[in-house]
Amino acid sequence: MTADLSLIRSSFAAVQPHGSQVTAYFYDHLFEHHPGVRPLFAPHLDEQRDRLWAALGALVSNLENTEALTGMLQNLGRRHAGYGALAEHYPAVGTSLIATLRHYAGDAWTPAVEESWTAVYGVISDTMVAAGQASSN
Repeated sequence: MTADLSLIRSSFAAVQPHGSQVTAYFYDHLFEHHPGVRPLFAPHLDEQRDRLWAALGALVSNLENTEALTGMLQNLGRRHAGYGALAEHYPAVGTSLIATLRHYAGDAWTPAVEESWTAVYGVISDTMVAAGQASSN
């Protein structure tokens, strides 16, 4: 599975006008479908929603800057490990991220877009998990 970066950018552009609704939907989806991860998060999510939105924007902006992207993801992975995130939590987050993007992208969402986001999320989660595991060893 490979990612078409132009599809990542165009589908994210379709989602961007929805702003904070996107992250609210994401967390609602995540906690509804995977309630076991709820204790990993603060009771109030306003700041966390803003950080997620900023991280998604940074991810899309740096798709071709492998060095910057890898560094950002490794830092996130280490921080998330410190919060108690485990490798088994990442698939739940990926499922909720894809569901959220699909919901807000509308007609911009196609099977090829989903394949690209799934591939990108695989790299994201692999990088973050590896960094988190390395930091706790």
